[in-house]
Amino acid sequence: MHVDLTNRTVLVTGASRGIGRAIARQCADSGAVVAAQFFKSREEAESLAAGAPERIHLFRADLADLVSCRRLFASVLEHFGGIDVLINNAGVALPLSLDASLEAWWKGWDLTMHVNVRAAELLSRLAIPHFRDRGGGRIISMASRAAFRGDAPPYMTYAASKAALVALTRSIARGFGRDGIRAFVVAPGFVRTDMAEPFIDAYGEEYALQDLATDRLTEPDDVAPMVVFLAAGMADHATGATIDVNAASYVR
Repeated sequence: MHVDLTNRTVLVTGASRGIGRAIARQCADSGAVVAAQFFKSREEAESLAAGAPERIHLFRADLADLVSCRRLFASVLEHFGGIDVLINNAGVALPLSLDASLEAWWKGWDLTMHVNVRAAELLSRLAIPHFRDRGGGRIISMASRAAFRGDAPPYMTYAASKAALVALTRSIARGFGRDGIRAFVVAPGFVRTDMAEPFIDAYGEEYALQDLATDRLTEPDDVAPMVVFLAAGMADHATGATIDVNAASYVR
């Protein structure tokens, strides 16, 4: 079986680091042209593009700003003429204590929901009519085991946002399947990324490993192949499904 993304354009949000970086690289290795969204991590984004300059193209956008999201989609369309796959990968995980001020709490919830849900919602909203006109397309959204099992109290905001992303994706799959649009959720567990570093620094890697059925932490390169597989149309009849990549730390 050969996973082939030749002649397909893939938009990946949060592509400069972590799971998004691995997805962008593996999509390019499979033949896709990749529109790699980044915001603050310019140096990391440029190093990603330098690895495959003919296939990975950078687009800077602030996903906390819906106007910027809209411009991102329009810019990618203008540059490539079309999009075949949207991968909603970008996310933030902000620890919020109940002892924080209400102002800090509101700000944290607003930022989390804008990046983790509203950006994905708007990009999907823009992608659906585009895909319908092209006879189909695929949307893959990166959620988390936290969407299903919850998370520690400081990360309840994150868990809630990922649960919303799951419901959004399932609704797209159910509502637009007859238009040739397929939508999937990939739900990682604890992955060694920059987002996970504060937890590892605070509790240690061995603590994180206690929850896993494997002898090492999941790496971004362990998650990306599943996304590429779905993007290539190898499992279209799993539309609406959630694929768990969490080393059995959450088993449904």
